[in-house]
Amino acid sequence: MSSQPEEGHLIDAATVAAATVGQPMVKAEQVWKSFGKLEVLKGVDFVVQPQQTFVLLGPSGGGKSTLLRCINHLEKIDAGRLYVAGELMGYKERGKVLHEMKARDVARQRASIGMVFQRFNLFPHKTAIENVMEAPIKVQHVPRKQAETEAEALLRSVGLGEKLDTYPAQLSGGQQQRVAIARALAMKPKLMLFDEPTSALDPELVGEVLEVMKQLARDGMTMVVVTHEMGFAKEVADGVALIDGGVIAEQGPPMEVLVNPKEERTKLFLSKVLA
Repeated sequence: MSSQPEEGHLIDAATVAAATVGQPMVKAEQVWKSFGKLEVLKGVDFVVQPQQTFVLLGPSGGGKSTLLRCINHLEKIDAGRLYVAGELMGYKERGKVLHEMKARDVARQRASIGMVFQRFNLFPHKTAIENVMEAPIKVQHVPRKQAETEAEALLRSVGLGEKLDTYPAQLSGGQQQRVAIARALAMKPKLMLFDEPTSALDPELVGEVLEVMKQLARDGMTMVVVTHEMGFAKEVADGVALIDGGVIAEQGPPMEVLVNPKEERTKLFLSKVLA
């Protein structure tokens, strides 16, 4: 049966409620990650509760995007634990020893986590609505007619009702990114990850993408967002963390970390970003 969001919303309340029972949505425990001799994450801990927006800030190369990719096991962690909705991501634990899951089991876990990248990664030979329909049909085996109806509703909800049959090359960067968000939402995820979703956009197009993300936050979608958009972090985030050199230098409510930071590293980063 088709599950449509209410008018003016991007997700339906029942989907959110079903994903938010009793557990933190994301829990990182002493997460370490290296690429060769380069240690990128060094014992990272944080918790994101259901329906919260958690923003990761920090300088380039600090480990933000790597951490985001570890959450859905696009990158394998070297030590520690990462849980999504109480389920260990990418591994089974037997006698305190981690064993990596089979690819199909990781894919099952990943199907409930939406991810939006800097680059839009749309299929260039498919229209906007075909891009949004693709995964529900291929992965979840949703009937084509239902997938089409839900894809159209999502594209209308992100302001692209007039662009259903338009190819990516004919869309602006902001429009392509909104298609990418609709595509991720089409899988009815319990968690959304955003990796600098506005960094590849011209400045005048940033606002339209941030507005869609703000609506998602208002609807109760749990989100982890890597961004340099300080205004968005102050307005929308429930918690922020500054990652620098592979460690969390400071984390807490945005009005504490961004307005009255305690750590020198945070003050230095903010002085450069807000200059």
